[in-house]
Amino acid sequence: MSKKILVVDNEEYIQEIAKICIETVAGWEVITVSSGKDGIIMAEKHQPDAILLDVMMPDMDGLAVFDKLQSNPQTQSIPVILLTAKIQIADRVRYAELGVKSAIAKPFNPLELSGQIANALGWNL
Repeated sequence: MSKKILVVDNEEYIQEIAKICIETVAGWEVITVSSGKDGIIMAEKHQPDAILLDVMMPDMDGLAVFDKLQSNPQTQSIPVILLTAKIQIADRVRYAELGVKSAIAKPFNPLELSGQIANALGWNL
């Protein structure tokens, strides 16, 4: 069964790389948006199997978006994986405590991205 992944990142080239690699390597459908606000709307509308969420974004950062997703009954069960340039052990612990499924460091290896997502969520690739 094909998965649907929502990528929320304000950097277009990150969106493009993630979309191309996930679709090519895993065969999953990828939806991309550039802002947290759009991410929340698209999560409600499309009910993706997972969300890749950038932490550092203008207007609304990834953790604020995650908080809104968690407080919405329509989106609270969608697993979220953070994309972040800053990933210390303390951050990983904090993210786990919040309910984030995993965090992937930026820059990521595009060819390994699908495997990292599948691994974090216990999916077969």
